[in-house]
Parts: sequence; structure tokens; C-alpha cells
Amino acid sequence: MSDPEASNPGSGALIAPSILSADWLAMGEELAGIASADFIHVDVMDGVWVPHLTFGPDIIAAAKRASDLPVDCHLMVADPAPIAREAAEAGADWVSFHLEACPLAHRLMAELRDAGVHPGIALNPTTPIAAAKEAVRYADMVVVMGVEPGFSGQAFIPRTVEKVRELAELRSACDLDFLIQVDGGVSLANAGILRDVGADVFVAGSFVFGVEDHARAIASLRQAAEAGA
Repeated sequence: MSDPEASNPGSGALIAPSILSADWLAMGEELAGIASADFIHVDVMDGVWVPHLTFGPDIIAAAKRASDLPVDCHLMVADPAPIAREAAEAGADWVSFHLEACPLAHRLMAELRDAGVHPGIALNPTTPIAAAKEAVRYADMVVVMGVEPGFSGQAFIPRTVEKVRELAELRSACDLDFLIQVDGGVSLANAGILRDVGADVFVAGSFVFGVEDHARAIASLRQAAEAGA
């Protein structure tokens, strides 16, 4: 089990490379190449809630053995509770599940927190921030999807910027401190404005793993975010 306090990142723009875009046959080398990042982002898909089937608890455990970075799991699954428990047992530090897939979100977040894991919720592009107004009070991270979950190669949805702004305003108004993560379509072109309106964590897949120098890609994205619009 992980200690939330020990795995809570510092301030500034946080970069979470998604290993969905990594070379799976050279995962050890790929993880070594992102040592300058803030999270290892693991997309868990079940082939039901989204069309693709990806990682499970064995990959989470392997990532924990191979890297000192906190593991951030994003569950895109039809039944999050059992998979969230498996992710926690495998050593995940952060586990986010889709609010749309879990009517008992408060219960699952409480269970994750009791297991020593940072709980989070994720919101589809068509899910309004108002729908999560109560759930965010129990989350350590809220994931705003910049594309539809489960499909690669999509264009960033511009409305995401306003959703992040609205979520950040809610966070401030309610005196909360959850992290705001943007997942999907993040690039040098939009990282600055997303940071300006309140985003903290930036998920990047092919942007990082699609180039030879992963560390340089991470640094450039962090710089773009912190420079602002």
C-alpha cells in the first residue's frame, strides 16, 4: 500500500507520461527515460466501457519496482470498484475512475483512501462540472478529459479549457485542494492556457514517448505550461 503524503508531488506544472504510448517491449528503458516526470500514468481499459483492452495490476506492480515515481492509474472501465482495489493492492499511488461509471463514487473514494491511495474522479467531455460538484469534495485529483476516452489520435476539444477554468473556480470557492489533471490532446500549443486557467497535471503520451529524448520532451512541456498562454 502507498502512503499518500509520501507520494504527493510538489508545486508547479506536473507531467504524467502515459505508458500507453511507450514501447511495451522495452518498458524498463522507457521508464528510466521519464525519471524527470512527476507521475507514471497508467491507462487501464477493460474492452467494455471503452473498446480497447490495456494494462492490469501486473504492469502497475512492475512499474513500482522499476521506478520511484508515483503511479497514477486512470480506470476507463465499466465496473471500477474491483479493479480499483486490485490497482491499490498492486501499489498504485493515485487511482482515478470515471464518475459516469460509478454511482457510489464517495464509497469507492473512501475505500481507496483507507487503503493509502489518493482517490480521484474523471469526467468525460460531455459531463458538466456541475455533475461532479459534490464528488470533488472527496477527491485528491479530478481528471478532465480533453478527448473522448479510449480512442487515440483525437483532436483536443477546445471546450476543455472552460471546463478546467470552471473546475478551478469551484475548487477555490469551496476551499478545496484537489489536483486538476488534463488527459488527452495536451500539447505545447495548449499547455500554457490550461495552466493559466487552473490545470496542475498534464498527461502526455506520444508527445513524450514518440521522440527519442523523453526527458527533453518532458522539460519542454513543463516549460510551456509554466510559461502560460
